[in-house]
Amino acid sequence: MKRKAVYAGTFDPITNGHIDIIKRALKLFDEVIVAVSNGKHKKPLFTQVERVEMIKNSLKNLENVKVEAFSGLLVDYLKEKEINIVIRGLRVISDFEYEFQLALLNKKLSQNIEIIYLMPEEKYLYISSSAVKEIASYGGDVSNFVSPFVAKKLMAKYQDD
Repeated sequence: MKRKAVYAGTFDPITNGHIDIIKRALKLFDEVIVAVSNGKHKKPLFTQVERVEMIKNSLKNLENVKVEAFSGLLVDYLKEKEINIVIRGLRVISDFEYEFQLALLNKKLSQNIEIIYLMPEEKYLYISSSAVKEIASYGGDVSNFVSPFVAKKLMAKYQDD
């Protein structure tokens, strides 16, 4: 039986830190599903379809990774997939507070969920999707933080504004 895990998020956009977490998760699991939330509560810059496309492109050289869109509660998605392991990334203390609250809520909704927290490599600890978007919005170079494909998409998105 394959050991599978879900790495869920809005990934608006996917960063090198996210990719590092996925690579670490692949060392622990036979398959990792990157589940892209519609993120309507976060008002994402990119559509869900665009985010899925950027993730697929950024991960094209990795085996045993699937990228799927989902909407609704993560616990419902996990039940549908018959997976109970969730991967989450932690960078800084403020992430822990948010993730702790989220973990408790998800555990209340489904006792079967197990959450594994992974930290990215030190060189990615300061990268966030929000910071990358802000840099890009001012025409800054984001090539150290995201894949070349994502960098192009960010440039195009902000040139359209």
